[in-house]
Amino acid sequence: MSKTTITVIPGDGIGPEVTQATLRVLDAAGADLEYETQAAGAAALAQFGKPLPDHVLESIRRNQVALKAPIETQVGKGFRSVNVQLRQELDLYANLRPNRSLPSIPSRYENVDLIVVRENTEGLYSGLEHVVIPGVVESLKIITEKGSTRIAKFAFEYARRHGRKRVTAVHKANIMKLSDGLFLECFRKVAQDYPDIQAEDKIIDNMCMQLVMRPEKSDVLVMENLYGDIVSDLCAGLVGGLGVVPGANIGVEASIFEAVHGTAPDIAGQDLANPLALIRSAIMMLFHLGKDEVAERIRRALRQVIVDQGVRTRDLGGEASTSGFTAAIVKSLESGV
Repeated sequence: MSKTTITVIPGDGIGPEVTQATLRVLDAAGADLEYETQAAGAAALAQFGKPLPDHVLESIRRNQVALKAPIETQVGKGFRSVNVQLRQELDLYANLRPNRSLPSIPSRYENVDLIVVRENTEGLYSGLEHVVIPGVVESLKIITEKGSTRIAKFAFEYARRHGRKRVTAVHKANIMKLSDGLFLECFRKVAQDYPDIQAEDKIIDNMCMQLVMRPEKSDVLVMENLYGDIVSDLCAGLVGGLGVVPGANIGVEASIFEAVHGTAPDIAGQDLANPLALIRSAIMMLFHLGKDEVAERIRRALRQVIVDQGVRTRDLGGEASTSGFTAAIVKSLESGV
């Protein structure tokens, strides 16, 4: 049987280091994957003159699955976000961000286990903005029945498949009555097809307050693009930060699994980066590929290293280097955990 080929995008800054660590863990676990490495972001701009070359998109379309490290996104200038381009070019309509407490990871909260499902291609991230007159800029928020319906279906299907009990639509329909109103209307229509799952909705500001007061009460949250961007990072903060949570962008014909933290150029090349987020994203990828046994093996190894042995990188209050943390996981896998 031939190996499964995936596209690997090492990214910028600490990206290549956490990618190397993750691939080492995948190989040690017996994932049986072939890697097709492609440059995107600042690395691709320097090499090919554009941050997202066509051959990168072709590679992802061909392999249907990609593992991506962080890519530089310039603020207020420079090239357009590669992350947004990938989602729109490949129609990766669902952003999936699980947030689960892990013992020994520093956090003020316990027993957090919630899923953020974010519509990934519409809303203010459509990038439609223009200057009306000098000093006045207008951005257009695009909400469609198609986009709202399919992200609601994704959330309910995920909830049913994973034994979740409740899906909450997060919105601002009290103010944006047409755009968020349409999103909420589509959610309620879809909910009728899932009588086994509780459906509710919360206004975004109230939802944020509830998350920081009682995050353990939340289950599956579904929302449009900008709200999802903000709330998903808020939820990551409940369980230890962006350095520990995985992420996935799911489409019909392709999916990208990625670490969602920054490129941290200040520590690049110093063996200090934390590869946990990308490793956990790779676990999600393995489940997506039907390699459940390998995914569970890595999950057990992570728990043994982080919880039982207390091995953590410096950003999580430990002393381990990137290579040392990775070596501990590999050793656990080789011991047959």
